[in-house]
Amino acid sequence: MALSGLYAALGLLFGAAAAAAFGPVPRITWEHREVQLVHFQEPEVFNYSTLLLSDGKDVLYVGAREVIFALNSVNIAEKHHELYWKVTEDKKTKCADKGKSKQTECLNYVRVLQPLNDDVLYVCGTNAFQPICDHLNLMSFELRGKNEDGKGRCPFDPAQSYTSVMVDGELYSGTSYNFLGSEPIISRNSHQSPLRTEYAIPWLNEPSFVFADVIRADRNSTEEDDDKVYFFFTEMSVEYEFVGKLMIPRISRVCKRDQGGLRTLQKKWTSFLKARLICTTPDKNLIFNIINDVFILKSPSLKEPVIYGVFTPQLNNMGLSAVCAYNLSTVEDVFSKGKYMQSATVEQSHTKWVRYNGEIPKPRPGACINKEARAANYMSSLNLPDKTLQFVKDHPLMDDSVTPIGDRPRLIKRDVRYTQIVVDRVTALNGSMYDVMFVSTDKGALHKAISYENGMHIIEEIQLFPNFEPVQTLLLSSKKGKRYLYAGSNSGVVQSPVAFCDKYSTCVDCVLARDPYCAWKSHEASCINILKEDEIERDWIQNVGGDASSCPDKVRENSLQHTFKHGSTAELKCSQKSNLAQVVWKFKDDVLKVESPKYRLLEKALLIFNLSEGDSGIYQCLSEEKVKNKKFSQVVAKHVLELKKIQPTTVDPIQPAAQTEASSSIPFPPTGTSFLSCVGSDSPPSLTNTMPDVWSSTELVMVMLLPPFLSDQAQHVSVHGTFHLFCQATGPSDARFVWKKNGQKMEVCVSEQSHALADGRVHILSWVKDAVAENSEYCCSVLSKAGNKTSKVLITVAGKDSIGQAEWVKEYDSWRSAVSEHHAMMQNWKTTWESCKKKDTP
Repeated sequence: MALSGLYAALGLLFGAAAAAAFGPVPRITWEHREVQLVHFQEPEVFNYSTLLLSDGKDVLYVGAREVIFALNSVNIAEKHHELYWKVTEDKKTKCADKGKSKQTECLNYVRVLQPLNDDVLYVCGTNAFQPICDHLNLMSFELRGKNEDGKGRCPFDPAQSYTSVMVDGELYSGTSYNFLGSEPIISRNSHQSPLRTEYAIPWLNEPSFVFADVIRADRNSTEEDDDKVYFFFTEMSVEYEFVGKLMIPRISRVCKRDQGGLRTLQKKWTSFLKARLICTTPDKNLIFNIINDVFILKSPSLKEPVIYGVFTPQLNNMGLSAVCAYNLSTVEDVFSKGKYMQSATVEQSHTKWVRYNGEIPKPRPGACINKEARAANYMSSLNLPDKTLQFVKDHPLMDDSVTPIGDRPRLIKRDVRYTQIVVDRVTALNGSMYDVMFVSTDKGALHKAISYENGMHIIEEIQLFPNFEPVQTLLLSSKKGKRYLYAGSNSGVVQSPVAFCDKYSTCVDCVLARDPYCAWKSHEASCINILKEDEIERDWIQNVGGDASSCPDKVRENSLQHTFKHGSTAELKCSQKSNLAQVVWKFKDDVLKVESPKYRLLEKALLIFNLSEGDSGIYQCLSEEKVKNKKFSQVVAKHVLELKKIQPTTVDPIQPAAQTEASSSIPFPPTGTSFLSCVGSDSPPSLTNTMPDVWSSTELVMVMLLPPFLSDQAQHVSVHGTFHLFCQATGPSDARFVWKKNGQKMEVCVSEQSHALADGRVHILSWVKDAVAENSEYCCSVLSKAGNKTSKVLITVAGKDSIGQAEWVKEYDSWRSAVSEHHAMMQNWKTTWESCKKKDTP
């Protein structure tokens, strides 16, 4: 192998280590609970990994562990039939005696579900490491009892790779041929002409099969070519020299009318050839050499089929995945015009694979019987000369590689492992065609992506399975008006629509989605799936490039009214979905400077501290998204904030002051939980107001520290100089603060104030006053059953107070002023209430 080949081999293993961040971010992330998905699962049934769709009958067939289901493909929650196909106890025992698990491995995993005709399915299962095949009658949904030997058609081990496709009543399979899985095979199960691969390393070298499909010959072609069946797999390399096992993605093909050779290659493929699939980014030296799944897009609007493959690097420590696409003509050029490889013996024992530059026999080895061959009187593969057959037996591997469209991947994504892929071809309103890729992950999610103008856009990410388990199989129904996706995993099957257009509530959001399935229907003010509509109307708005300029400017805005107390904290909600947008807050039509200590910007809210009259007004939360150097803004939330006016109160001058301070057994309204306490003090908490300080929706209650944090406060103090530190947090009602100094719980006076919020949470403010002679570490922790949060600061002793210390003391004074005002108001309420009570007493 050339030196460049060795460099490529090194790149396969180590190229990903230098990878930077790759891939577009999904614009929208739909959590499992946010979208309407249909689930199917049965108790004690697992491994729903084999799916077969019958669009004509609206039936989805599911092969799982020891059972086959027939489901309504429009609503998979509706089960039509089920057939349990279990292993006998005798076979389980024999399987366990060979060292296999009786509870898991020694069962019957359905691995083949293929249509034999309109009324019969050809089905195979692992059958406790004794693979078996049968015919399933779709009318009665019963097996016909054929009990055919499944060796070579179905794997022995449920963990072994496999693939199959039914072509004109004959099953083409890629799997293992023995119990140990050491003999790989690509075969055709046929009564007239069964064929298989040669058991030799140059043919198949520890392959992992992922996909097989047939591509029909063009009936209008003058070449009168044959139909071809393509297999995709990853195998150990023979052409690259390397220390360890170097894996290579392959594409192989056989001809449908292949009948084997007369003397050489009897009952073996005479048309079997294989080639490397290249999925690389030369500029970044990334090589993806493990193929996980393939989908062949066949559409009348395409000049030729396009092959889509999902790849990962062999040493995927960076969590990278890629999608590469290939034109079928590129594949055929490699097989029909490319150079072959041959083995050469080096130093008497070492075998090396190099390019073959000698004379190529005629007819061309590995070619299908076409018009040219028949003109030379080769009517069948049985007529081929031994020279041609011996050549293809010794040279099944092509030296030329299959390169992707554009010489680079369509999509590269970091921090994800893609497992399966299907592709749909969609016509947008302007007539443009888009290939929409649906790619599943090993975390149970689905990415929906399109390429446009030399870029890639991930429209959305959908969490299909709530337990984040890998998607094992993925199917697409392209039936008009009934386009669905079906995903199988170990625990069940999920049915999803191809688009969630109705989730977009505004025209701008609908267009910014850049989803070719979706358009804005102006007179209904709704985002609709264009494939579900009978007729396309002129006023529909769609721009897959994302230009939302055509959307109307006027959008109905709903506002939320809030009333707060002076000195309290306001939480204004703003939940925008786009991961590509930025949140901008406006106050009285001016952009709010949220970096100020007055505010804190959370993921879905804005906190405003120490409210005063100047904070009253209209707050708008805007989502700003940039597309092609254009910025599109839309109001996501609008809040009107008002401060509650403090009514002056008078105390009856006849009543002595002692009376107003006296304790009373009568509770004064409104009761609450706010209090001031001191460590070591036995004084009870005083009752204060529970008027909601913060507006919030019902969400999971979590502990959250609020700024300013300890690290933002005093850090340099003078010897024995007094200073203040304070912490604040929100959390559940059991939340409380604990202060520590140099790891020891503080015994000095700790002040704390708690306000109940409208959603059941509490807002806690705690502070300490201290003096130190040496450097000390302070730690405030908010503790709760929901979790703990901690803030720390190291106080260093300096010659004089720093400017920062003075600033934070000033800030603390403002907090103390607010607390004092709050306490004075409580006392006035208490005095007024008790005065009224005394007047009412006879």
